[in-house]
Amino acid sequence: MQPVRRQTLIAQVTEQLRGEIASGRWPVGGRIPTETELRELTGTARNTVREAVQALVHAGMLERRQGSGTYVLSACATSTLGDYFSAARDTDLLELREALEVTAAGLAAERRDDDDVAELRRLLEERNRLWAPEQVESGAEREAIAADLAMHRGVVAASHNTIYLEFYDSLVPVLQEHLQEFPVGFATSYECAHIAVIDAVAAGDAPAARAAARELLAEVRLRER
Repeated sequence: MQPVRRQTLIAQVTEQLRGEIASGRWPVGGRIPTETELRELTGTARNTVREAVQALVHAGMLERRQGSGTYVLSACATSTLGDYFSAARDTDLLELREALEVTAAGLAAERRDDDDVAELRRLLEERNRLWAPEQVESGAEREAIAADLAMHRGVVAASHNTIYLEFYDSLVPVLQEHLQEFPVGFATSYECAHIAVIDAVAAGDAPAARAAARELLAEVRLRER
């Protein structure tokens, strides 16, 4: 038996953290445990944890926010596909999002379970709380956008289609940057439209869920013209 090399230990911790994200235990938009908590969970030193987290920051899965913590940005490493999306036209991106989210909303209504509904209600409440101000302060805009995307991702996750979810996760970093180009606040929150999507999914009404998702994205489309 040979001593564990430092780089090997970092790689092992990185994979553990990646596993927490991939499993959904650390959802997109959520904050991961603090550095101290990660040291206790992994039984490793500060530098090991710090380098493991930084590796996932570079991979596009995590994002450090000064004074707030580290948040999950994507459930998979930024790929060539993600790079392609980042160069896409805004209209193309919105059309792709519409095709994915409308179908996923219908599937979610058919397949969601009690845990999915509870999580969607929680994500919706958090999302609407952060978008409630007339104009979200500049320092809080990114958190509000992340909460919005976390709710939309929750609907895709409730479809229980792993390929849909992985594909959507590859879009998240691009959508995060795209949404920052527009005002963040109650006037652009479309709160009622978001509530309609979650209510329809929770009710198990697939046609209503698809219609609500389509209507929500139609409002987004009007905002971006």
